[in-house]
Amino acid sequence: QVLFVESGGDLVQPGGSLRLSCAASISAFNTYSAGWYRQAPGKQRELVAQISSGGSTNYIDSVKDRFTISRDNFKNTVSLQMNSLKPEDTAVYYCNIARGSVIYWGQGTQVTVSS
Repeated sequence: QVLFVESGGDLVQPGGSLRLSCAASISAFNTYSAGWYRQAPGKQRELVAQISSGGSTNYIDSVKDRFTISRDNFKNTVSLQMNSLKPEDTAVYYCNIARGSVIYWGQGTQVTVSS
């Protein structure tokens, strides 16, 4: 069983910034891809950003140039720096690590963007 510790979710005004972090208690973390997903009320969970075991990244179009995903394989963490936040970014954000058919999910952290 993998234990995740997610942090960083908060209430922020439009245009503000937040940094989400997710620490995973798992060996060989560096061999997993890692990502952040989000789920807004009434909507399906969607992939926001992903980083491969080799460090390659990809983002959904709506967050490109605003969000940055990174990983620290020494600390077993994956982070998401979110800038220029918009109300439509409001959602529960989940971290995820995967290797082949093995997928693990964090418990989620709430991000609310509102004035």
